[in-house]
Amino acid sequence: MSRYALNLPARLKQEAEDWARSQGVSLNQFILWAVAEKVGMLSQILDDPSFPGITYRRGAAGRPTPYLRGTGIRVQTLVAETRRWQQDVRRAASEHDLPETRVREALNFYEAHRSEVDAALQEEQTLEAVRER
Repeated sequence: MSRYALNLPARLKQEAEDWARSQGVSLNQFILWAVAEKVGMLSQILDDPSFPGITYRRGAAGRPTPYLRGTGIRVQTLVAETRRWQQDVRRAASEHDLPETRVREALNFYEAHRSEVDAALQEEQTLEAVRER
């Protein structure tokens, strides 16, 4: 095993120590576990090479969600804005401070992965309906 000096912000270190204690392991073991888990997740890359500007992130539920790479913008957000709210590509790009090509790539990704994105949109609509009650 090799050594690696790690500098953590004080608050993050405290939170990691708290989690390690609650899990009954040392801070070193907890950090090893966290890094191994993250590397394992990244090793299961889901990205579609046809869409280099789109990447997946796993949310709190562990479900992979497609995002515009380098942003916090979900593909389903752009789909909802352009399809459901009838925004054109130029307006959606302007509202998110993106080049129009990025919005078009997200919409092309949607066409190639329609069932996956539609399922996420439907789930989101269902959750919104429940919250409104």
